[in-house]
Amino acid sequence: MIGASISRWTMSYFATALAWLFVALALMVAGFGYPATHLASPDTLVLVHVVCIGWLSVAMCGALFQFVPVLVAKPLFSEKWALPALSLLTAGLAALLVGFLGLGGRLPAWLWLLPIGAVLLIAGFGLVVVDLGLTAWLRPVGPARFVLAGLASLCATAAFGAIFAFADAGWAGSIGQSVLTTGVPLHAIAGLGGWLTLTAMGVSYRLLSMFMLSPDVDERKSNMTLAAGALAIGVAVVGGVVAIWFVSGLNVVLSITAVLGLATTALYGRDVIGIFSGRKRRQLELNTRMAALSFASLAGTALVGVVLVLTGAFAAYLGAFAFLAIFGWLSGLVLAKLYKIVAFLTWLETYGPVMGRAPTPRVQDLVSEARASKWFVIYYAAVWFGTLMLMASQPSAFRAAVAMMTVGLIGIVREVIRTRRLADVASPVRLPDGACAPHLLFARN
Repeated sequence: MIGASISRWTMSYFATALAWLFVALALMVAGFGYPATHLASPDTLVLVHVVCIGWLSVAMCGALFQFVPVLVAKPLFSEKWALPALSLLTAGLAALLVGFLGLGGRLPAWLWLLPIGAVLLIAGFGLVVVDLGLTAWLRPVGPARFVLAGLASLCATAAFGAIFAFADAGWAGSIGQSVLTTGVPLHAIAGLGGWLTLTAMGVSYRLLSMFMLSPDVDERKSNMTLAAGALAIGVAVVGGVVAIWFVSGLNVVLSITAVLGLATTALYGRDVIGIFSGRKRRQLELNTRMAALSFASLAGTALVGVVLVLTGAFAAYLGAFAFLAIFGWLSGLVLAKLYKIVAFLTWLETYGPVMGRAPTPRVQDLVSEARASKWFVIYYAAVWFGTLMLMASQPSAFRAAVAMMTVGLIGIVREVIRTRRLADVASPVRLPDGACAPHLLFARN
């Protein structure tokens, strides 16, 4: 990536996403939403959308604006769309949340904000999908295919969400109400399983290979993983819509999707093990070691899901299952890679222009892994403990676990800010002649 262009607004996306994550954790510590209320309550809807849109989706979009051009070795279709997209996503999420709070009686019932929020979110995600989709479509090979599948899943997720928003506002008629009643699992599968998970898998292939100096995954193997994942999402969305239309067969569709999802997880695990075993960098960096804990969380999520289905207890423990998937697997992976991406992009922005003309530090000189590692350990341990407390129906202990997650997150964010500020770089090479200190929230280019 030496000489590659730097996305100007990636850091703004990361900062916005982390702010929403802090909001989500604060709400959980305060006992807002699940498990204090049931999973389908308006309070829980607020919490879920803060996490899935505000935190995970915004962070994913920021990373994709930087790395999709790297995946396809082509410039981004339009760098100018990134900031308007972020603004639309932020405004749309805010309107949606106010609508949910009104739906739950915590604010005046301005339910018209729900469709307005949905339209703004569709506009924001539409810019993201067109920008990234046209960029990836120019050379749809390897991990870029996962991104394209993820973007298609994002479209399906947004379509379901818009129907739900209009139905909650009373603007969608009987068909919209029918979709709202039975289509929530399809919305969740398309969002968490398709958009976030398939995209995370594709990006992780490239990042793991790049940061561990490993050969790229054999394309036949990665295509098999993608095929299983795309088939799972396709069965869920298309089969689910058909089942809703005919008012039967939804459980069969969800069962087939679960089997295909489990197969996708197993195939992805095989690919990740291959990347680790083929690495040339024997000493693993912190981001890779912590990513391994997110892979362990993914394996644990799959195992818990299988056990719960076989024992007939999946519905009773759905909250714990989702918590481990969202905060152990997806959030853990995003935080681990964000820690490295910020250091890498900061190095490129600051020292890339003077490379070869002045002494420069290594990327690893921008961070203090010994100091940062304890915050990641606290975060992951708290996530796993919180999952157990949800399964044990101990809400007070769960809130304590989330408080510890917050402590870990504060430490991680502090390290990221120090990296961006070049705080750990020795003064002789901190800013050589011709180098400029980076801005905290955007790139200088």
